[in-house]
Amino acid sequence: MAAPPTLGALLARRELGLRAVTAIGRERLDAPLSGVHSSDLADPTPFLDAGIALLTTGAQFARGEPADAYVERLVARGLAGLGYGVGVVHPGVPDDLRAACEHTGLPLFEVPLGTPFLAVARATADALAAHAFARRSWALAAQRAVSLAALRSDPLPAAIAELAHQLGAWTGLFDAMGALAVARPAPLDADTAAALTETASGLLDRGVRAADTIVVAGRPFTLQTLGRGGALRGVLVVEGASLDQEARGVVTTVVAMAGFALERAVDLARGQAALRAGALRALVSGDTALAADIARAAWGGLPAEPLRAWVVRGDGADLLAALEVRAGQAPGETFFAPDGEGDTVLLAAADADPARALAERFGARAGGSRPASYRALAAALDEARAAVPARGIAVYAPGASDLFRAPGADLAAAARALLAPLRAHDAARGSDLEGDLAAFFAHDGVADRAAEARGVHRHTLRARLAQASTLLGRDLSRFEDKAVMWAALRAAPRR
Repeated sequence: MAAPPTLGALLARRELGLRAVTAIGRERLDAPLSGVHSSDLADPTPFLDAGIALLTTGAQFARGEPADAYVERLVARGLAGLGYGVGVVHPGVPDDLRAACEHTGLPLFEVPLGTPFLAVARATADALAAHAFARRSWALAAQRAVSLAALRSDPLPAAIAELAHQLGAWTGLFDAMGALAVARPAPLDADTAAALTETASGLLDRGVRAADTIVVAGRPFTLQTLGRGGALRGVLVVEGASLDQEARGVVTTVVAMAGFALERAVDLARGQAALRAGALRALVSGDTALAADIARAAWGGLPAEPLRAWVVRGDGADLLAALEVRAGQAPGETFFAPDGEGDTVLLAAADADPARALAERFGARAGGSRPASYRALAAALDEARAAVPARGIAVYAPGASDLFRAPGADLAAAARALLAPLRAHDAARGSDLEGDLAAFFAHDGVADRAAEARGVHRHTLRARLAQASTLLGRDLSRFEDKAVMWAALRAAPRR
């Protein structure tokens, strides 16, 4: 690729015979040169842009123009350098002009009499044209490379990796929940990742298409949202505060491709919602093998046991879209599905905490069960529903307050969760401890009358009640525990 035009490159053109008059530092020599202009006006700055190298014969100084004021105006305008044509007005560079340039740091070079100003301007224009052509050629090749990468089986990570390679800069993708999903060519240190996560989450929270630039430990990063306003799907991050037009074009290509890919993932998620709901029904009904076959073929499998069930309440469409993107990035780590009642069920390993990110990102509420197996999923879901708090997240812990604060369907779920150990025992042993307990309450808590109604000896009934109390973790001698057990039986009668 052709090097960008610089003052140093111009001075190195031997055919021009240019010679530095003042000491010029490497930073000024390597600064981009946007063009060359010639003028003998006392104040040419209204006609100049920053980055220009100005050529003059010095006629203005013959008219009494102070060199220091002249140079200060050029510096204020941001000129890249001043070329003095010797042998036209003065045989050499005037001492006061040299002193003014040395004082301000403006690069000063000599243009010999045999070198037309037009030749200097043409050399710079040719270099600018060559660089522009090289950048356009690079942009076309880079866009083609990114497009080909997007055809791979892992289109988003592949496109991000190719963008990082083409730009020679770190590039990353945050998903809709504000988590860093792709980082190329290497992960970031913890502090930088945290700063970028905070900024990306802020952009997502605003919900409108936007961009931002931050500097972390001296490293500038540019962030750009993906997706349409009100339905953002992620944030693309590129290291670097400013990109030229060609580089911005390549980044825009990736933004469009990534946005399309993420939107397509959301569309597919809507189509898969019914399949996920069916797999969840199979799991709850005990057909784990069928659900596992579906999950393995469609989503990479189910989370390993022991697992924790979560019931998440929030904006269903956004939650499902974000979870679908996350599931595609880590197949088999989580399973989620709409439960048909407006909630989202999320299954994950017992030591994972996927609900926290949902609560923080979408303002959702989530309740989690105790660690469970797939065989006990129905009871785990009851626990999760009972645990959903007024805000934030919570994990189920049996307690009297579960029944007395949970309204509607949550009351039934809390009751089923409390009675689950008793019902599991009855199902496994063929006993009817639940019926014995119900008879006890139906006869005002008088064991003798309940025993007569059940057709058993009073000592037998008392032993059964003691066993039921142990399974439920309650004490029938305490009024509060009796109230909880009675309420649970009323709220969740046997089907």
